[in-house]
Amino acid sequence: MLQQESRCEVADNSGGKIAYVIRVYGGSTRRGAFSRKHAGLGDKVIVSIKKALPGADVKAGEMYKAVVVRTARNTRRKDGSYVKFDSSAVVLINDDGNPKGTRIFGPVARELRDRKYMKIISLAPEVV
Repeated sequence: MLQQESRCEVADNSGGKIAYVIRVYGGSTRRGAFSRKHAGLGDKVIVSIKKALPGADVKAGEMYKAVVVRTARNTRRKDGSYVKFDSSAVVLINDDGNPKGTRIFGPVARELRDRKYMKIISLAPEVV
């Protein structure tokens, strides 16, 4: 799960390397206690790019919309199994939900298919 002020990798070739979560669009909070909104797999977030490749379209300090494709926290599925990745990662997207980059690095979660991010699913080398 990612929350506000989380740092994560950028899993596409748009030029960003490290992203910093500013705001969570989707997601949920815990009942009965003060807690921050957190984003799971397939939720939209706003990120600020902290580290970028030189000469890329994405510059450090700019803000973009992104979708969470991997989380280091385990996520429960409907069949009772859990999925967990080594690190958290996002893919930068346009306003219409298509990815900014033309390649996706590393595996992505199957939950993106339910959220209608089919372009990201088709570009990914592996769907877990």
